[in-house]
Amino acid sequence: MLDAGLPDFGPVQNNISFNATSGTVRGIHAEPWDKFVSLASGRIFGAWVDLREGPTFGTLFTAELTPGEAVFVPRGVGNAFQTLEDDTAYTYLVNDHWSRESQKDYTFLNLADEQVSVPWPIPLDRSIVSDADKAHPRLGDVVPMKARRTLVLGGNGQLGTALRQAFAGESTVDFAGHADFDIAAEESYAAVTWRNYSTIINAAAFTAVDAAETPEGRAAAWSINAAAVSRLARAAVDHSLTLVHISTDYVFDGTVQVHGEDEMPSPLAVYGQSKAAGDLAAATVPRHYIIRTSWVVGEGRNFVRTMASLAARSASPTVVDDQWGRLSFAEDIAAGIRHLLHSRAPYGTYNLSNSGEPQSWHQVAGDIYRLLGADPQLVRPVSAADYGDAGTAARPRSSVLDLSKIRATGFEPPPVSFRLAEYLRRA
Repeated sequence: MLDAGLPDFGPVQNNISFNATSGTVRGIHAEPWDKFVSLASGRIFGAWVDLREGPTFGTLFTAELTPGEAVFVPRGVGNAFQTLEDDTAYTYLVNDHWSRESQKDYTFLNLADEQVSVPWPIPLDRSIVSDADKAHPRLGDVVPMKARRTLVLGGNGQLGTALRQAFAGESTVDFAGHADFDIAAEESYAAVTWRNYSTIINAAAFTAVDAAETPEGRAAAWSINAAAVSRLARAAVDHSLTLVHISTDYVFDGTVQVHGEDEMPSPLAVYGQSKAAGDLAAATVPRHYIIRTSWVVGEGRNFVRTMASLAARSASPTVVDDQWGRLSFAEDIAAGIRHLLHSRAPYGTYNLSNSGEPQSWHQVAGDIYRLLGADPQLVRPVSAADYGDAGTAARPRSSVLDLSKIRATGFEPPPVSFRLAEYLRRA
């Protein structure tokens, strides 16, 4: 199937419809899953009508099948057949389990619809048709099956807010904050009808780096950043979903000057350890994008806003000058995620920060002061060793990410200098 350009759709159930008599007709049913149709015996005339929302709605395809042929039927395409021989066994693999509850998501079309006009070899008035199939609506009354949706978790955080803006024009994206979907609670997963979704974007995380060193914070970090991601990965595998998961430079110790996507994790502290464990869980999903970022800046409390507030008061902070990286603005992370999904880039891990020359935190703070008309000399340098105390988690020395892989997909991260100036003007 993959060689033919079809998806590896992950069948979970095999159904068999045995029809003793030639001229038996069943359909037209569009179910909320993909189907792989073949025959174990006999011969049929098959009719498939596109009942998906979009410009191909109402398109008809027909073919005769024997046990030597098969047809892949995408989710939302109406399926029907007429047996042309006695004792025909019609079989179909599907990638979701049938249930009575799932029938509410079916879309039906009448076998005798005049607009589609299926050329049945045996006229319908001489065929065996169930009363239920005779009662299905004509094409003009059919409500098209909607496309599968994208679920964004952590929809109220800095990245979640940026994702709302990036996907603002798309009606098939749902956003869930912690109150809507607690990724650490098993009942949240049971409450979702996963067959209605194609993609999960996990923007939820425990990001309190220093707090993760406390007993309470350690438990929260591992619960949210690791255990919860394993639950999301299981849901993605079970329902053939794409999982987009947000990683961090903290999975490295920073001894490598520039981090590539294939570098082995070497986290220094609890936060990075829990995130590295989550990355490993996310990577078990066949369709996954792990987005590794550094020094995230979005709406809400962050380093840039803190320095801007200090600059407005002409304060003189001490800022670490021996840790290097690039800022990652949330709007550009969101745009990169949207690009990867829409361009159907190869699955895997992608580094995604803004571009430009790496800087220390001290240099970034100096730029903020300068852009706001304050004296950059007010920002005093300090080493990480002198700045830290017993309650401060160890941080990578270098957080610089190699951006060549995401650039190869056609996405060019904007320069830090441009985005920082724009961000400060808005703020």
